[in-house]
Amino acid sequence: MLFFQKDPTLEQQGHDLLEAVWAKFPGLARNQIALTWIVYDDPVIVNTGGAISAAEFWQYPVRGFSYRGVERIYPASVVKLFYLVAIHEWLETEMVQGSPELDRAIADMIRDSSNDATSLVLDVLSGTTSGPELPPQLLQTWAHQRNIVNRYYQALGWQELQGVNVNQKPWGDGPYGRERQFVGEALENRNMLTTDAIARLLHGIIGGVAVSRDRSKTMMQLLRRSLQPVELPPGEENQVMGFLGEGLPSQAKLWSKAGWTSRVRHDAAYIEVPYAQPYLLVVFTEGRLNSQNREILPTLSHLVLQKMANLTP
Repeated sequence: MLFFQKDPTLEQQGHDLLEAVWAKFPGLARNQIALTWIVYDDPVIVNTGGAISAAEFWQYPVRGFSYRGVERIYPASVVKLFYLVAIHEWLETEMVQGSPELDRAIADMIRDSSNDATSLVLDVLSGTTSGPELPPQLLQTWAHQRNIVNRYYQALGWQELQGVNVNQKPWGDGPYGRERQFVGEALENRNMLTTDAIARLLHGIIGGVAVSRDRSKTMMQLLRRSLQPVELPPGEENQVMGFLGEGLPSQAKLWSKAGWTSRVRHDAAYIEVPYAQPYLLVVFTEGRLNSQNREILPTLSHLVLQKMANLTP
């Protein structure tokens, strides 16, 4: 059972905004976008500092719209949300010991989307390290260790996590050595996620029930993005310009994690604006030309915001 309820009004609004996006960007094929949109009606149960229990939170109904939300797509750096929650679970249960260096890596992984920092986090999570190629038996043992993050998420029993894969490090130039062996000749073992799966994970973080109330607060602090131009990092690394945050007014509040490569451009965001209900939006786009188009996600974000301003609770 999905964590959100489909709603006829939201379904119509969702299809309308997608038609508007396709009209403006005809190069974006209908199978090159996936989207999950969650609306938080009153009483809002997210970003409350974990005011309600996890059991109550997961029983509370929320409205949602999903387009190709179950399609498995390479997530790029959005996968770092899954490593963020996992490392906080490991720290909470004392499976690993915290340190200033690990804290630095966790922060850089989310705030700056550092692949180098993520490499350390995944090493700590799995007890594996990158290196030269391994013979088959040793590689099998190494792979079993690396898959511990997958086993953690599958143990949650969420429908949205069926078929996902979160066991690979993100790279700049690509994997080498044992990492190349592990991902497979045809990249068949690469990370794969759905917008529905990401939406549920982010829903839990902003609901204050991912790992614990205090750890959810810590994760939210890392995900917070400034929309003030003077506070944005230079270049394309700020995860706002060219992504969902660019389509928002300056008074909006944004918590997000973006991901991009030469073939994909994605974003996952929780958004609050003064004149509408809070909402969650996860958007994946694929295709070499679409990944370089820095207008698609901001345009879609602006359209969703317009829909939210007129949406009846």
